[in-house]
This record gives sequence, C-alpha cells and structure tokens, in this order.
Amino acid sequence: MAHTKVGTAFTELVLNIFKLNGALLEAGNALTKPVGQSSARWQVMGCIDNQALSVATIARIMGLARQSVQRTADILVLEGLAKYEENPEHKRAQLLCLTKKGLLALEQIETAQAAWANTLGKKLGKTELEAINAALARVLEVL
Repeated sequence: MAHTKVGTAFTELVLNIFKLNGALLEAGNALTKPVGQSSARWQVMGCIDNQALSVATIARIMGLARQSVQRTADILVLEGLAKYEENPEHKRAQLLCLTKKGLLALEQIETAQAAWANTLGKKLGKTELEAINAALARVLEVL
C-alpha cells in the first residue's frame, strides 16, 4: 500500500522527530559533559529531583525500558550521585533518590540547560514554540 498525502506528511513528521530526538540527545550530552554525565543520566536524575521513585516508575514516566533505567540507576549509585532507599509500599522495588552530590550535579546541568534554552527559545519565539507544543500535544493525543 502506498502512502496518501497525509500519510506521507505524517511520516515526514515522524522522521523529523527522530532527527530532533538525536539532536536533543547530542545537545544534552554536550550540556552534561562538563559535569561528567550524559543525557541518559540526566533524564533519570531529573526524574528523581523532587521525590524518590522506583526504577519501574522512572521507566514508565520517561517512556524508557526498565532495564536501561536500571543500568543508569546503578551507575548513578556507584558514582555516589544517587542511592537506593527502602520502599514502604514494595519490599523488592527500592526507591532511587539523589544524594547531595547528585543534587549539585543536577543543579549545574540545569543552570547550563536554562541558558541554552533561553538562547534557542529567543531564536524561535514564544508564539512559534506554543504552536509547536500544541501540535506535538495533539500528535500524542492521537497516538
């Protein structure tokens, strides 16, 4: 079956989102590198910034495989950026939380990200960004 015009347009959108994801991961790695981190670690650290969560919950929130989040979490713990705590609601699923060292690293990353986002946001403008966000929210709703 061949694509219709709208099917082709949707496929182009998907391909652009894939490219955007790659570019965002690359930019995230550049932002986190001075702190010795990566985009993957930043995603997990940002997820547990305000509350301890299980690895499975982090994976669900971020739309990632539990196994990849587990590997990242274990590295963060090994490096002293996070620690596991007992979970009063589940004996086997420990909660992951940031240590003081992890909070400091995340603060440095978030400071760099704010400057980066402000610069790029200015180039696009508030109106265009709101339109893009609305369109992406609509695509997510349809999916």
